[in-house]
Amino acid sequence: MGDLGAQALLANAYHLYLQPGPAILDQAGGLGAFMNWSGPTFTDSGGFQVLSLGVGFKKVIAMDETTFRSDEVIADHKERLAHVDDDGVTFKSHLDGSMHRFTPEVSMQVQHQLGADIIFAFDECTTLHNTRRYQEMSLERTRLWAERCLVEHDRLTKERANKPYQALFGVLQGAQYQDLRRKGAKDLGSMDMNGVQFDGFGLGGALDKENLGTIVSWMTEELPVNKPRHLLGIGEPDDLFVGVENGADTFDCVAPSRQARTSAVFTNDGRVNLTNSKYRTQFAPIDADCDCYTCTHYTAAYLNHLFHAKEMVASTLATIHNERYIVRLVDRMRESIENKTFYDFKADFLGRFYAKKL
Repeated sequence: MGDLGAQALLANAYHLYLQPGPAILDQAGGLGAFMNWSGPTFTDSGGFQVLSLGVGFKKVIAMDETTFRSDEVIADHKERLAHVDDDGVTFKSHLDGSMHRFTPEVSMQVQHQLGADIIFAFDECTTLHNTRRYQEMSLERTRLWAERCLVEHDRLTKERANKPYQALFGVLQGAQYQDLRRKGAKDLGSMDMNGVQFDGFGLGGALDKENLGTIVSWMTEELPVNKPRHLLGIGEPDDLFVGVENGADTFDCVAPSRQARTSAVFTNDGRVNLTNSKYRTQFAPIDADCDCYTCTHYTAAYLNHLFHAKEMVASTLATIHNERYIVRLVDRMRESIENKTFYDFKADFLGRFYAKKL
């Protein structure tokens, strides 16, 4: 990952909790040592996976405000795998069906054992399907959970004083409602539990894509200006520009690697599918302007062959390219901000990348 230019890595607390287990990572010296990564590490709280898997959405939370409203969503009439109450969430493992319980305190305990440099408070991740009334109830629940996370984080920090300090980010919810988003940001931005405050903030929950910039701005306008803002689960090129121009500092998203596994890769002329017949004889890199390991060593024709032959290395090489592409894009955004050419760069890049859709 260092060769890709990545400055930090995010790992999934839910999946690491289920396997290999937080005790194993704690014994190994923490997440970074376990995976032989010397840079900064993040772990999310596990709340998104607990709740999204529990209602059957798997990796997808509604991104369209026009969808129906319901507080009892069970996708495809499947058994609901997670049940939320004011104390926490009881959920069934998607691996073996075993039952588990996450509370704010458990999430803090798990993440302290995982040993990431930056961890996130446990929150209830609602969707755009939920009613306004439920969003209000959930926002208050998330606020109370945030207080409990700060208290438990402080206790564990003192108890594990021999371990490096872990920064704790609060997670903001509120769906597509301006007053709820602003309230959540104000509540967590000013939260202080006996002198313990959040070190930064995660801009989370379901974000209506059509209004992404507006919703992000509602939160960033209310947050402390001297603390970082991390936009959770956002990674499409156009969304990155929107996040940056509305005050987000860092991002994480599985989209580049997930799409790579299906042979979809980024180029300056948009996203393309390497299994298409045109790439059978493209004896040139995926993208001539890319400096990643894949593009400097292999041709698009070779990856086309690997995907058709169902070779596992195909996904690895495509992922290397996509991850490097996104990292370079964010680097170029930073340079354009420093050079005061951000909006020109945005117009040029998006005009070319999405030209086929226009």
